[in-house]
Amino acid sequence: MAGDPTASPRVALFVTCLADTIRPRLGFAALDLLEAAGCRVEVPEAQTCCGQPSFNSGDRAGAAALARRMIAAFEGYDYVVAPSGSCAAMVCAHYPEALEGDAEWAPRAAELAGRTHELLSFLADVRGWRPSGVALPATATYHDSCSGLRELGVQAQPRALLGAVEGLEMRPLAGNDVCCGFGGTFCVKYPSISNAIVGEKAAAIEATGAGLLLGGDLGCLMNMAGAMHRRGTTVRAFHAAEILAGMGDGPAIGEEDGA
Repeated sequence: MAGDPTASPRVALFVTCLADTIRPRLGFAALDLLEAAGCRVEVPEAQTCCGQPSFNSGDRAGAAALARRMIAAFEGYDYVVAPSGSCAAMVCAHYPEALEGDAEWAPRAAELAGRTHELLSFLADVRGWRPSGVALPATATYHDSCSGLRELGVQAQPRALLGAVEGLEMRPLAGNDVCCGFGGTFCVKYPSISNAIVGEKAAAIEATGAGLLLGGDLGCLMNMAGAMHRRGTTVRAFHAAEILAGMGDGPAIGEEDGA
């Protein structure tokens, strides 16, 4: 049974595929932030992909199978938190849809959806947490990823948290709420369209004059970081959680291999 979520909640960290395979330091940043917010954090080993690629590609049976596995892995926790609006939205908005009509699993999907949160909104809205003693003398701009913004309402929360970072100047981004062109499988199915969209996004980022690009979804950040690298820009991309966890002096996205 779940414990008292108002005291020191037991939180399951949903690491996500991209953080696990591409940028593990994001998982550690999320862990640090959740513990700083007074949570008891666990990382269930049975967790897998949320099933979004299957669901978006029309493989409803495959997505439902992954949903059942994830629901079982995350039962018993006060909250489930993911450093990705896209993955959190899959659980919150689409697990009930994928399992609609399943007498056993549909209610369990709805229950999980009710206690699953995107990391930055969880810290700001649920825990009322703000960073303390974190400083980064830099200029940054913020991109709002589609799923977090449109399906979960994540917009003000990351800005409120980043506003508490000493020395960090946030600059507005024209079209901050416009898709970057990643869209999960969209960029694979329609590469020409995706490249055109991300090219416009990269130009808008550069126009801010900011040194850093921040966001809340690693897939979007990787897409934009790749476009800016190809353009030869010096803007560096980080997940906002890394900045809030004091990791802004580390390698940016795409720099781990010296690129």
